[in-house]
Amino acid sequence: MSIIVEHEKRRREILERALDVFMDEGFEDATFQKISDRCGITRTTLYIYFKNKKDIFNYSIKQLMGEVEADIQQVRGDKTLNYTDKLTRVLQVIIDRLGENRRILSVVLNYLLYAAKSDSNPDSLVRRRTIRLRHMLATMVIEGIRSGEIISANIRNIDDLLYGLLETAIFRLVVLKRSTAEELKQAAALVIRQLRVRPGLPEEL
Repeated sequence: MSIIVEHEKRRREILERALDVFMDEGFEDATFQKISDRCGITRTTLYIYFKNKKDIFNYSIKQLMGEVEADIQQVRGDKTLNYTDKLTRVLQVIIDRLGENRRILSVVLNYLLYAAKSDSNPDSLVRRRTIRLRHMLATMVIEGIRSGEIISANIRNIDDLLYGLLETAIFRLVVLKRSTAEELKQAAALVIRQLRVRPGLPEEL
């Protein structure tokens, strides 16, 4: 196994244990020492992989968003789906991915509460980390409008609506601790159906 692959494997192992510390202690009370202790390594060794606890947090978000973006690109490249089907599939795949990553999402929410107490702007922090996701959703909507399959509407409003469904999924999965978010996957399909151009109806919203 190459050094690079081994290094990445070790980073992922550290991340898993660090998430346990964040879950048990909360972001504010989690320390580099507690993380190194949970990993069974020294702080000096931990510094080889991460600069500090925020670096670990950022890496976990980057990893999750990378997986989500890869999911989106796979659906976008599916030639068997039309634009509305692609949008529906993308939202449903993302919701599934959120359900698989409850621990990370729980840490994110804890971090945002910590940021709010430290006079940071939680909404700004979220937007910075999700801007690529919102852009990808908006691009798919634009492609659907240009194809004549989706009604002509304010792109930002549609993007906010679709992203709002994802925020609701996070709330239900993490805060309400629902086992699934299947009802939101169905809601996503319903929303996208309403965006389709239908004969005899206005093509603008």
